[in-house]
Amino acid sequence: MLNDEPLIAIVDDDESVRVAMGGMVESFGYTPVTFESADDFLKSDKLPDTSCLILDVQMPDMSGLELHGKLTASGRRIPTIFVTAFPDKRVRDRALRAGGVCFLSKPFGRDDLLGCIESALGKQTM
Repeated sequence: MLNDEPLIAIVDDDESVRVAMGGMVESFGYTPVTFESADDFLKSDKLPDTSCLILDVQMPDMSGLELHGKLTASGRRIPTIFVTAFPDKRVRDRALRAGGVCFLSKPFGRDDLLGCIESALGKQTM
């Protein structure tokens, strides 16, 4: 990747959530890129440069868990943060067992998101 800032891909079918998370990610000093569907992300030229993935669990066509599974099966291990407006302990456990770094329930705070991104990128928070 040519850019010094890690690229954070946000995949969420809710435009207002994409815009809000993109703004937060940018305010943390990272480069956000947003997608409204898992398919859009898979077809994008940003896939190879993605340092961290923020996935909505429930999306039409392909869920965040399905996208994560597809990436993992193809050999791509992108640190992933799962977000959901419908928290469910079973889904949370499944996401974390599948290798998710964090599982956040919407709405979540800036500090929670920053902590998850820094964990995903292997940075220690102070």
